Amino acid sequence: MAAAASGTPDRDRADRAPDRPRVRTASGVVEGRTGPGGIAVFRGIPYAAPPVGARRFAAPEPPEPWDGVRDAGAYGPTAPKVPYPEAFAALLPDPEVPGDDCLNLNVWTPDAAPPAPLPVMVWIHGGALTRGSSAVPVYEGSAFARDGVVLVSVNYRLGVLGYGLFPDAPANRGLLDQIAALAWVRDNIAAFGGDPGRVTVFGESAGAISIGALLAAPRAAGLFRQAVLQSGAPETLPRDRVRAMVRRMAALLKVPATAEAFGSVALPDLLAAQAAVLRRSSPLLGGPAFGLVADPGTLPPDPLGAAAARGDVALLLGWTAEEYRLWLAPTGAMRLLDRLGPLSVALGRLRSGKDRAAVRALRAERPGAGPADLLGHLLTDRLLRDPLRALAGAAGRSAPSFVYEFAWPSGVPGLGSCHALELGFVFDTLGVPEASWLAGPDAPQELAAQMHAAWVRFAVEGDPGWAPWNGDGPPKVFGGPGREQPAGREQPAGAEPGRGEPVRVGAPLTRRVLP
Repeated sequence: MAAAASGTPDRDRADRAPDRPRVRTASGVVEGRTGPGGIAVFRGIPYAAPPVGARRFAAPEPPEPWDGVRDAGAYGPTAPKVPYPEAFAALLPDPEVPGDDCLNLNVWTPDAAPPAPLPVMVWIHGGALTRGSSAVPVYEGSAFARDGVVLVSVNYRLGVLGYGLFPDAPANRGLLDQIAALAWVRDNIAAFGGDPGRVTVFGESAGAISIGALLAAPRAAGLFRQAVLQSGAPETLPRDRVRAMVRRMAALLKVPATAEAFGSVALPDLLAAQAAVLRRSSPLLGGPAFGLVADPGTLPPDPLGAAAARGDVALLLGWTAEEYRLWLAPTGAMRLLDRLGPLSVALGRLRSGKDRAAVRALRAERPGAGPADLLGHLLTDRLLRDPLRALAGAAGRSAPSFVYEFAWPSGVPGLGSCHALELGFVFDTLGVPEASWLAGPDAPQELAAQMHAAWVRFAVEGDPGWAPWNGDGPPKVFGGPGREQPAGREQPAGAEPGRGEPVRVGAPLTRRVLP
């Protein structure tokens, strides 16, 4: 990594516009933009070299220094990816910014030269490690900067480029990208007014899984002090399960299942093959998938145990009340599972490892739940709630853990308190049009203010405002008790949730491309 940057903003030119702030990083000077409230934002700053050519499947390398001033007024390129299936693309905005220099990050700061260094939060986006980016409008970081935090959001390699397992390439390249980004923060964030000794990492879904891995990864030790895991727990996938995705792609591409062979495939063809194999993968039901694997160079075999052993890192972690509805409701799977009746509950028991007593307790707790809801809750316990509780209550922790549940139900019929619904509340970006895709109209701003303030307080003070987890008490609930969705509230096929206009089933959705 390049030498640490000076904490003093670059002032080489006295005649530059006041709304074009400049900061000198270890690689060169970047010029951002000043927005409402004096918030300065610097977008698309490279923290590693473009992963192209011989670097496509290599570990990240430092960026090349540049002369002069690099414009940082627009989001940088997003990592190569395939679009969400239609049912999810109507709910989850996922902009695409073309270009090779996708290992970049963004910084929002209230003051590049504050009287005292400011706490830092680093956001790692979700998207099943195959989609998403830091350019999603809901992740706009001005509210954190407004409240005295330097906010950083990061892009990293996705899918086969970041997590494909090859015999001739390092494993977990997306995780290595994230570690490189955190090293950049350590070396450069003081120049933006941030304190490199007060870094909180936070992420949702695959971003939270990544943070679980960062807690466990020896290479990430010392790069952050606190962590927030939203709807994701430390995990690794069996190597054969990840390797199967590469083999399936290799069969479609008619090339060997090696990084060398995949490196010779044109990127559009590689992504087309990836899209084909992803259609046969399910986050709830298992099967081949891209994901983190145990690897001697990056990640121990038991990431949950290794993360739990990091007892000196304060934790804020939790889930939504009905995570599974994002995965099951938009496709009509809730109706199908309800029709299957007891078979669905049996499948939930099989996949979750829960016994009949657990099902009886769940029925007593949720007397109105149908078979699909019971299956969803069983699988959510297995994938999220049980491991997150185990992490929060691990023996020997010296730093506190705080547990929450987000229970406000979406205004989009059928979604309930689904996976990812809390994001617009955490970022206090309900006013962004894309926030309504998942939340529906008239989401409560007062709840966003409350939840966002808790995340800020955790970053600043290490305490979000409620008692630490004691092992068996209830979590802090945002939005009141959850509400089961009555029959018939599922979104009809062909409707585009949250935007009030039908779409023709089978019609392609326009990919949103930022300039």
